[in-house]
Amino acid sequence: MSSSPTRRQVVRLFPVPSRSRPLEGLYLNEDLPAPVAGVPALVYANFVTSLDGRVAVSDNGGTSRLPEGLTNSRDWRLFQELQAHADCLVSHGGYLRALAAGRLGNILQVGTGDGSGDIVRWRAAQGMTGQPAVAIVSASLDMPIPDSLSTYAQPVHVLTTTTANEDRRAALEEAGYDVVATGAGPWVRARDAVEALAERGYRRLYLQTGPRMLESALRERVLARLYLTISHRLVGGDRFDTMVRGDAPLGVAGRLRLSALYLDEAPDLDCGQLFARFDTA
Repeated sequence: MSSSPTRRQVVRLFPVPSRSRPLEGLYLNEDLPAPVAGVPALVYANFVTSLDGRVAVSDNGGTSRLPEGLTNSRDWRLFQELQAHADCLVSHGGYLRALAAGRLGNILQVGTGDGSGDIVRWRAAQGMTGQPAVAIVSASLDMPIPDSLSTYAQPVHVLTTTTANEDRRAALEEAGYDVVATGAGPWVRARDAVEALAERGYRRLYLQTGPRMLESALRERVLARLYLTISHRLVGGDRFDTMVRGDAPLGVAGRLRLSALYLDEAPDLDCGQLFARFDTA
């Protein structure tokens, strides 16, 4: 059972150390930054990682999953608070396949779980739609579209490449989805995706994608802010994903500036965690 709201506290370590403050509202009530200069929408992302940099691990068959114990109800609360700010959630085909296979839970709706009614009310008070739109990034178009998107009447945009399978594209379009070929590929570039979504009126994009899209967003200078939960655990193993991929170092594009840091060592956690917020330099 999760702790009561009065016990759900974190301690600010930076920029100015302070006494504890409530976990609820930590991200919901903060101001998001302006978009990066020359980028038509605000782009922000969130990851949870172990101390040794694992965001996912794989078994012998190559199936990727979250490391055991890496996430918890407190981190999930802040993930939803970040969702609340978005008018479009950016997901990817790999996640939809994992969702359909039951390996991951549904993170495509905001404020649908217990104890999240205040998030729904917050969006309404801001004049936002009940649920954000969803953009799915996929070069292969080989993924099922979950029924929950139509249940909650969320607009769906599929961002792909000009070389995507024509039959799969035609099937998605026939089903009523907006399919956009953003470039030649082999992958969908972050800047192309952001520009396509900005043309459709979206101004706050929350990347719920994997390492490849984060790398692209950094290299192409479209990411404005990165939220990072750092679990105080070591995972180990030689089959894993880290936050970014790529054949070459990020260099200057990988430089971030710490803008906030909170310590969470609640009694109901099996180990502590840090909530960090970085802005791009």
